[in-house]
Amino acid sequence: MKKITLILLTLLILAACDESSFLDIRPQGTLNESSLNSEKGVNLLISAAYAGLTGPAGQEGSVWMIPMTNWTYGEIRSDNAYKGGGGVGDATDLHKLETFDVDATLGNVDSKWFQLYSCVQRCNSALDVLNESSKADVPERTVRIAEMKVLRAHFYFELTRLFNQIPYFDENVDINNYASIGNTEYSRDEILGMIAAELDEAAAVLPEIQTEKGRINKNIAYAYEAKVKLYRAYEQDAVTHAVTGVNSALLNEVIQLCDRLNGKYDLLEDFQQLDQMAYENGRESVFAVQYSMNDGTADAGRINWSNLLNAPKGPYNGDGFFLPSQNLINAYRTDADGLPMFDSFNEINIDADSNVDPRLDFIVGRPGITWKTYPNEPCQASWVRDQGTYGEYCTKRFFVSPESGDMFAGWPWGASGLNWQIIRYADVLLWKAEALIEIGDATGLEEARQIINRIRLRAKNSPRVKDFDNPTEDAARYLINEYPTDGWTQSYARQALRFETRLETAMEGERYFDLVRWGEADNIMPQFLNTERERRVYYSVATFTAGQDEYLPIPLPQYNFSHGLYKQNPGYGEF
Repeated sequence: MKKITLILLTLLILAACDESSFLDIRPQGTLNESSLNSEKGVNLLISAAYAGLTGPAGQEGSVWMIPMTNWTYGEIRSDNAYKGGGGVGDATDLHKLETFDVDATLGNVDSKWFQLYSCVQRCNSALDVLNESSKADVPERTVRIAEMKVLRAHFYFELTRLFNQIPYFDENVDINNYASIGNTEYSRDEILGMIAAELDEAAAVLPEIQTEKGRINKNIAYAYEAKVKLYRAYEQDAVTHAVTGVNSALLNEVIQLCDRLNGKYDLLEDFQQLDQMAYENGRESVFAVQYSMNDGTADAGRINWSNLLNAPKGPYNGDGFFLPSQNLINAYRTDADGLPMFDSFNEINIDADSNVDPRLDFIVGRPGITWKTYPNEPCQASWVRDQGTYGEYCTKRFFVSPESGDMFAGWPWGASGLNWQIIRYADVLLWKAEALIEIGDATGLEEARQIINRIRLRAKNSPRVKDFDNPTEDAARYLINEYPTDGWTQSYARQALRFETRLETAMEGERYFDLVRWGEADNIMPQFLNTERERRVYYSVATFTAGQDEYLPIPLPQYNFSHGLYKQNPGYGEF
């Protein structure tokens, strides 16, 4: 009965993440052990686990404050973004995350821990019943088990890169024993190893193509395994979090895993198609959260509630959170050869005379620059709610154009059915290039140069943003070119790869985790804060503490849940 009660509670907050039938099953009637083991009963549990990708309680769970898209955890804690909104007092927990004023009592940190373990438990609930089912009960039993293991691996990966020291358990552990499992039983390396092993085991079972959109397939498992092994390859000191070495054997495995996707995916022709619904399940999409609109559910539908706060004012009438930093904007400056300026990009702010990478105006809304295909006016400084605190730029990514029929009219502001890409093929290419560069042999370095140039060429060949008043002219001095062979050493290639990763994936929730993985957070973040204090007054009290701020603290309520068993992360002091 305890298990049935838990599952019923899970189903009551089911918020499906795809309009496809397999995620659109409504619970009806009552459940017992017999019905749970039926195909219909199991599919309800599987749907609940998939729905965890949108947040375990959807809109009701304030997912906009605890976003699954990681804009708060992976971007505003980095050099890429400001919190935004109505000022520093608007969503104070997020302001604390941005300024590294975080301790074990912060509610947002505890909520994130609880959110992700709720998602883990959904997977475990489904696996618990699947393990007891027969193929006669559930014809796709083996494949469904593999799907749940990939989902669980995803949630555990999120937990380990946020909190580092976490308790790890599977469906075979009784829920009554959770509090007796410590968070230091396994090291970071061991947990990443177990996650990778589970992904590899699932990949061996999963089909390459699923008939229903949104279901996890073999390629997703291999791609995710490559990501996990890339993180694991950067070995960290358990106390200081400094990178102590890079494991070449794991890097070779990353390359092999990335190569498994060759010929099955490709880059979209136009970077801006990433934010157009016609291409959301296109050739670049490897693993995506399937959102939908006007699907019969409340409000706009199964939309991306994680990004609810982030639509700008202006035609969206939004709340204006999640704004690009001046540092990020300056990173798109290019030199006379159309290449990034690794060391000097932030010495002066971009202006009308600057050469810029065209991705700047694909990703950032700048005053006076055409906004997507919106015909009424260009982007305006007034679209930012608090310009005195945060500047005049807003985020252009992740929203359809305001006049599009794909956008919901009214609240929730800026909503659409646009998917969220957890892994796109550009990521896979960059992971492979990174592994090749860190291994460092001449052949691999050249292949990495070609991969990076392939991504740069897509940006170069994408239709340019045009001047609002003169549509035949470019909106800025766009200049981007390929890296030449001359000077392409391992050291230079590493800089190029890390810079390209930032430019290509800006605002996608990955930047801070990349810095920690590379062992660069304790270098980049103090520099960023020192410079930003001259631009943004609220950073005057912000300090990054190496050996602490790479990870969030273990929340105090979770320590209490464990009856004092959990150990706090280094730097935060004992409970």
